[in-house]
Amino acid sequence: MRYRSDYAYSDQAVNWRILLSLVPYLMEFRGRVLLALGFLVLAKLANVLVPVALKYIVDHFETGTQALAIAVPLLLLLGYGALRFATVFFSEMRDAVFARVAERAMRRVSLRVFRHLHEMDLGFHLSRRTGGLARDIERGTSGISFLLRFMVFNILPTLLEIALVAVILMVVLSPSFAVVMVAAVAIYVVFSVWVTEWRNRFVRAANRFDNRSNTRAVDSLLNYETVKYFGNERFEAERYDQDLASWEQARMQNKLSLAALNSGQALIIAAAITAMMILAAARVSAGQMTIGDLVMVNAYMIQLFIPLNFLGFVYREIRESLINIERLFHLMDQPAKVVDADHAKPLNPGPGEIRFENIAFAYNPDRPIIEEVSLTVAAGKKLALVGPSGAGKSTIARLLFRFYDVDAGQIWVHGQDIREVTQESLRAAIGVVPQDTVLFNDSIFYNIAYGRPSASRAEVERAAHLAHLDDFIARLPQGYETVVGERGLKLSGGEKQRIAIARVLLKDPPILILDEATSSLDTQAEQAIMSALQEVAASRTTLAIAHRLSTVQDADEIVVMDHGRVHERGTHDQLLAKRGLYFQLWQGQRAANQADGVPQ
Repeated sequence: MRYRSDYAYSDQAVNWRILLSLVPYLMEFRGRVLLALGFLVLAKLANVLVPVALKYIVDHFETGTQALAIAVPLLLLLGYGALRFATVFFSEMRDAVFARVAERAMRRVSLRVFRHLHEMDLGFHLSRRTGGLARDIERGTSGISFLLRFMVFNILPTLLEIALVAVILMVVLSPSFAVVMVAAVAIYVVFSVWVTEWRNRFVRAANRFDNRSNTRAVDSLLNYETVKYFGNERFEAERYDQDLASWEQARMQNKLSLAALNSGQALIIAAAITAMMILAAARVSAGQMTIGDLVMVNAYMIQLFIPLNFLGFVYREIRESLINIERLFHLMDQPAKVVDADHAKPLNPGPGEIRFENIAFAYNPDRPIIEEVSLTVAAGKKLALVGPSGAGKSTIARLLFRFYDVDAGQIWVHGQDIREVTQESLRAAIGVVPQDTVLFNDSIFYNIAYGRPSASRAEVERAAHLAHLDDFIARLPQGYETVVGERGLKLSGGEKQRIAIARVLLKDPPILILDEATSSLDTQAEQAIMSALQEVAASRTTLAIAHRLSTVQDADEIVVMDHGRVHERGTHDQLLAKRGLYFQLWQGQRAANQADGVPQ
C-alpha cells in the first residue's frame, strides 16, 4: 500500500458500496438503531406539523369569531410551542440513543486495526510511513463516525422531511406545489454536488500547500542548529514564504468558489420560494387558499432549505469519509505474511537448544541474504555470529524470532519446528537486547516492567539491581518514576542498554539474543554493559551478534559469516590460528583501536 503526504480531498474514485461494510456495526445495536430511527420519525413529524399549526393560528385570526378569540388561539399557540419542543426533544433523544452506536463502531474499528498492525510482519513496518499510517487510521475511524452520524442525523431526516412535506402540499393544497418543491430541491442538489466537485481542486490545493508550509516550518525548526551554522535564516524564510504565497492563492480561490456555491444556492432558494409564493398568492386571490396556507407554504420552503444549506459541505465530507473508510479497510485486508499454522501448538518447555538446518532467505527474490546456513546452539551455551556488514547476521536473529519465515530449511527450538508453534509462545521464550534500545516515553519503572507487565515492584527492582541500575536510579530526583523522553532520548546509550537488560531479566526467557548490544557505546560503557550481559547470559542459551570481536571472545563457538554463508567456525583461539577472515577482522579492529588510543 502506498502512503501519501496529502490525504485530504483525494482524486480517488468513491466506492459507494463501502456503505454496506458499515451494516455489521449497525447490527450490533439494532435495537438502538431502530429506536433512534423512531425518534427521527417523531422529530420530523413534529417539525412538519409546525407550519400546519402556524397556518391554523393565522386562519383563526383571519376568520375567527370574537367568542373564540382567546381560547382557540391559546390552544393553537400551546400546540405550536409543544411541536417546537417535540422537534428538539426527539432529535436530542435520537442523538443520545445513537451515540453508543457511532462510538462503539469507532472503538471496534480502532481496536481491530491496532491488533492487525501488530500482527503484520516486520517487512510491512519497515516499509510503512508511520505518519501516513496514523493519518489513515485517524481519518478512517473518524470517517465511520461522521458517516454514521450524518446518514442518520442529516441525510435521512432531510429525505424524510422532503417526502412528508411533498405529501402534505399535494394532499392539502395542490400537486403543483409538490412538483415545484421537488423540482427546486432536485436542482439545488444537482447544483451543489456539481459545484462541490469543481471546488474540490481548490480545497485540495489549499490543503497541499498548507501541509507543505507546515512541513517546511517544522523541518527548519528541528534543524535549528544547522540553519544557524550556515547562516541560512533568510534562505529558510524565503522558502517558507513561497509556500505561504501558494497557500494564500489557493485559499483565495477556495473562498471565491465558496462564494459562487453560496450565491448559486441562494438564487435557487429565492427562485423556488418566489415561484411557490406566486402560486400561493394566485390561489389566495382566487379564494382557493387562505392566508394561513400561504404562510404554511413559505414556512415549509424556508424549513426545507435550512438543512440543504449544508449540502455542499456534507456531500464533500461524506465523499471523503467513504474514501478514507475504504483506505482503512484496505489496510485491514492486507494479509500478514507470518501467521500461526492452523495446527500450531504452544512451544514445549525445554533446555533452549536451537538448530538452523540449511536455511535460506531473501528479502527480495533477486537478492539472497542467507544461503544454506546450518548452526546449532547447545542448551546453555553461547554462539556468536560475526562478519562484515551485510553478511546476514541480524537476519538470522530475525528469522529465529519469526519476524520473517525462512524460504527454505528449518529452525528448531526445543526440538520443535518454530513454524509449528504459536508465535506468542515462541517469542515468550526469547529475550532480545537490541543494538538500538528504543524506550517508551514513560517512566523507568514502566520501561523495565514492560518485560513482564504483571511483575511486582519488588521483581522490577530486583531486575534493575541485577542490571546494575541501582546507583543510576538512586541519583535521579524522581527515581523509578523518571520519564525517559521520546524513544528514551533523555538517557545515555549505556543507561538505555541497562534498562534493556533489566527488561530481559524480568522476562526471564531461556533463550537470549544479543544483537550488537554494545556497538554504539564507548569503551567504558561497553565494559560495564558487557559485565552485566555476561551475568545475564550465564545460564541461558545465547545467540550473540557482534561487530566488535572483543565482546565475544568468551563464546563457546564463533561463526564467521560472509555473503550469507558460514565462512569459518570455532573458538576465538582456533579462528585466530586459522589466520582466515576472522583473523583479518581481528587485526583490522586492533589496528583501528590502537590508532584511536583504545586500550587492548
